[in-house]
Amino acid sequence: MLAVHVVDVSKSFRIATDPVNSLKERILRLGRSGHVEFHALRNVNIEIDQGQTVGILGHNGSGKSTLLKCMAGILTPTHGRVLVRGRLASLLELGAGFHPDLSGRENVYINAAFYGMGRKGIDRVFDDIVEFSELGQFIDEPVKHYSSGMYVRLGFAVAVNLDPDVLLVDEVLAVGDELFQAKCLSRIKQFQAEGRTIVFVTHDAATVRQVCDRAVVIDHAEVVLDGAPGDAIRTFREHLHGNLAERPVLTSDRSVIAGVRVEYGHGEQRHIAPGEPLRMIVDIHPDQPIAEPVLGIEINDRRGNLVFSVDTDGLGASLAPIEAARAVAVTIRRTWLLDGEFPVSLKLTDRASGEVVDWREAVTSFEVTSAGRAEGTVALDVVVE
Repeated sequence: MLAVHVVDVSKSFRIATDPVNSLKERILRLGRSGHVEFHALRNVNIEIDQGQTVGILGHNGSGKSTLLKCMAGILTPTHGRVLVRGRLASLLELGAGFHPDLSGRENVYINAAFYGMGRKGIDRVFDDIVEFSELGQFIDEPVKHYSSGMYVRLGFAVAVNLDPDVLLVDEVLAVGDELFQAKCLSRIKQFQAEGRTIVFVTHDAATVRQVCDRAVVIDHAEVVLDGAPGDAIRTFREHLHGNLAERPVLTSDRSVIAGVRVEYGHGEQRHIAPGEPLRMIVDIHPDQPIAEPVLGIEINDRRGNLVFSVDTDGLGASLAPIEAARAVAVTIRRTWLLDGEFPVSLKLTDRASGEVVDWREAVTSFEVTSAGRAEGTVALDVVVE
């Protein structure tokens, strides 16, 4: 069952190019347009099933926040329509819907009422809102005295306590502190377990990997990819660096990073123990010379959490120019990780031009098997005396 259906949505704004400051100027320019049309969205089509969590990725000005506002009903599409099934709650702008001269308490009741909740219903969840927001003694202070973090905490606390079927969240959560972000992520995971639909805008690739069922990449007002989180992150990064303005999305049959071989050092054994070495051979087949190559490596766990990230510049290991096919060996001398399979992503850039030559999301993985009983991700050498 569809929870959100975006059908051929376009949104345009008229922007003044030469503002008129007087009646005389208006008369003199009668018949001449002083505006240009800005297209924030062009023919966007997205279907989101009930219970899905979808991330929206895009650079600043790409149209992602405009899309979320159309979903929320804050903006009306110029063309097309958006259909939302069930109760919707949104946190799209810092302090949106809050009156600066009213207290946090008063704003909670007003904001919740906007979503159709009666006073008795708000009374039932008010204490939960205050507890989640951690505002305590500040709940009766005018919100104009709140910090940006306090605004976000109160806004998110109201949104998630309205029992929404669909939750829309913009990247305003980035202004919250790290502990509160973890708290919000925990509540989002609770919503996922309850089968609610979540759509959020973010620049955080790790969150998309960890939370999303799929992701949508928007660039210059258009959807350029709607697919698996890994594919979306790769496409987003390529667009962010301007790589796709000149060439299509890289596919496996024309990739510069042609392949990766993992060597475990134990013959046919396909895993290592904690602390053992690991070697990866990266085959690079350039379609044109790479003057100052920089190879980056990123290791994640299966949930998408970043475990380790570095590039050859950071290691002080400069690579010679790559003009023909060659292999680059990357050796991890001590792999201090516990049990699990660890996906590896690679990025190849040219420092001379600033171009992202190739990005391979989860191009390979390696497995660690521990004989001990420790839990977690990192293997520490612990001795009790």
